[in-house]
Amino acid sequence: MWKEIEKRESGRVRPRSFANRVKSSRVASLQLSNHKDIVSPHKGSVNSLQVDLTEGRYLLSGASDASAAVYDVQQPQKLEGGGLIAKHKPIFVIDKQHEHRHKYAISSAIWYPIDTGLFVTGSYDHYIKVWDTNSTQAVMNFKMPGKVYSTSMSSLATSHMLIAAGTEDVQVRLCDIASGAFAHTLSGHRDGVMTVQWSNSSEYVLVTGGCDGAIRFWDIRRAGCFRVLDQSHSQLGRRPPLLERSAMTKGSTSRSSSGGQNMSKATAVSRKSSHGNGAKHSGSNRISAKGSIKHRLHPGMLSSQDRATAHYGAVTGLKISEDGMYLFSAGSDSRLRLWDIESGCNTLVNFETVRLQTNKPIQLSVSEDSALVFVPCMTVVKAFDFWSGKTYFTFRGHYEYVNCCCYSALDQELYTGGNDRQILVWSPFISYEADEGTTRNEDSWSD
Repeated sequence: MWKEIEKRESGRVRPRSFANRVKSSRVASLQLSNHKDIVSPHKGSVNSLQVDLTEGRYLLSGASDASAAVYDVQQPQKLEGGGLIAKHKPIFVIDKQHEHRHKYAISSAIWYPIDTGLFVTGSYDHYIKVWDTNSTQAVMNFKMPGKVYSTSMSSLATSHMLIAAGTEDVQVRLCDIASGAFAHTLSGHRDGVMTVQWSNSSEYVLVTGGCDGAIRFWDIRRAGCFRVLDQSHSQLGRRPPLLERSAMTKGSTSRSSSGGQNMSKATAVSRKSSHGNGAKHSGSNRISAKGSIKHRLHPGMLSSQDRATAHYGAVTGLKISEDGMYLFSAGSDSRLRLWDIESGCNTLVNFETVRLQTNKPIQLSVSEDSALVFVPCMTVVKAFDFWSGKTYFTFRGHYEYVNCCCYSALDQELYTGGNDRQILVWSPFISYEADEGTTRNEDSWSD
């Protein structure tokens, strides 16, 4: 560590590179924390965890006993063991004694993306509730047609305040906090929707995973999904860098520039001669599409593409990389897949065989640089390398199945919750021993 600091001070390492190296080394040394303990008030399995996106300080949890709690993970309420163990008790708990409580298990608990003054919970009692953090009162209710499996809000949104909800109903519903009503519904899945995720690159793009094994991409400004991922549509590894791709496209365009103009003219003439007026042609297309396809598809999508599947079972987990370029998915077929979002291809990364829960959604997480993905695998949490698929390390500490994990980019810590009702903290290893470089500036009188 001291060597890295010396290189940074001498200018041999750039500040951003130095920060990335330090963060990577901290992530590589994660272990069960012996100095931070979260005191869980839940009497049921912990189903959802999230650290707020604004301060990185407050941890929100939801459990199957219909309770939700908020913790301050930076300021402990009590110190034990001579001040070495920090006890983080909940700031407040919403349980079954609360007047606005949920009746059944809370499956999803998320923060309002731009302020810690609101948070959202979804439950098996068919309700999504919006809570005021300061007063701990429910300020808005949305009645859903079935059990709520997953909720999500866009961290990029500036033009809408929509909560995407995945339920046991086939339709994805968008709840508008601004109006207190449903904005619209997204139809296309043939079974319940277990997980929903907003894109990290566009505030209008939503990704959903259903019990029918399909992963669908939606542009909420248009009707119908515009992409359905197909596990048989694949490419090997990651796409080439931007510089290489630009060179390839320039070469291909220069070779085809001579014949391209003639082809475009011929195509235009043939279209004009065969169909006549363009307006009449577009109208006939709409009539034939309405008669042959039962539900509305995105323009240009074939019915065969609409029936593609990403997993052989239900899609139980989705996570988009921090740069918004790749999508990681988990299924009840105990398969893990990495997708290139731009092309919609399966990258064929061979993740090691794991056992995953099949009857409920699981919450995945990725490291800040998207080098590792954290996956609850029955009673353990495994960290997989994004591109080799190998298990980087395994976290063992829970006594029962693990349901959720949440990575904090601010402290490089991992929080996990499971059926044993516990919330465990995995922190970077802290060494109190001196490094090699500390003796360089010592004089002969130093011990």
